[in-house]
Amino acid sequence: MVKRKIVNIDEEKCNGCGYCIPNCQEGALQIIDGKARLISDYFCDGLGACLGHCPMDAITIEEREAKPYNETLVMESIAKQGANTIKAHLMHLKEHNEFKFLQEAVDYLKKHGIPVPSLEEEQSEHPMPCGCPGTMATTIKRNQKNNHNLSHSTLTSELTQWPIQLHLVPPSAPFLKGSHLLISASCTAFSLASFHGDLLRRKKILIACPKLDKTDPYKEKLIKIFKINELKSITVAIMEVPCCKGLYQLVQSALEESGVNVPLIKETISIDGKIL
Repeated sequence: MVKRKIVNIDEEKCNGCGYCIPNCQEGALQIIDGKARLISDYFCDGLGACLGHCPMDAITIEEREAKPYNETLVMESIAKQGANTIKAHLMHLKEHNEFKFLQEAVDYLKKHGIPVPSLEEEQSEHPMPCGCPGTMATTIKRNQKNNHNLSHSTLTSELTQWPIQLHLVPPSAPFLKGSHLLISASCTAFSLASFHGDLLRRKKILIACPKLDKTDPYKEKLIKIFKINELKSITVAIMEVPCCKGLYQLVQSALEESGVNVPLIKETISIDGKIL
């Protein structure tokens, strides 16, 4: 036993939705008796890839006595799941600078005659079919001629408020009262060229990142916003990558707990800038 970081699941908060399961690259989590469970200390690397996917904030990282993480045992399981899963796991280790475990994984593949996938940047029109496409380096081809007539003089911002970050906007901000509200993942405006015209027009906006923000206070703040502002509609704009789904789940859960009946709309943006 060693003292190390490892996931902790709050059974009172966990609703057994299972969103964390496909986002644990090591297969350390399973739904058992209606709750997410850590099936083995050996399988959990403590890096927290599952954290941003729990709509109930039931998963945290704690430091405690646990069995050491075992890359060989993990690879025995992952190797059976095919090339895409193998690559997703190796990318996961690389992105978190776990080069010791990465080398152990590569050595396992070579020892068993399994092809080692390339981890170099590659061009892709689509996200990876598994793993964490939100952090997969991807080059997107563009026809620059399509935008040659656009300039700052021909575009008008649809933003009618400040601030916009969810941490900074008070629930009682006057501009929220009676508004159509857009709750948008931070990356969407950079990905969708027509963001202002297609999504922001005639709406107030709150932006957040379910993967990188400190999201603990978000749910209670959203419940207050929904209760006191008589909103006309709520639109949630997210990217197609898995970690972004947590924002929609957070808003949906907050709306249910607020007891307010407001239309909820989800808009999903592809990484190459299309509304899906």
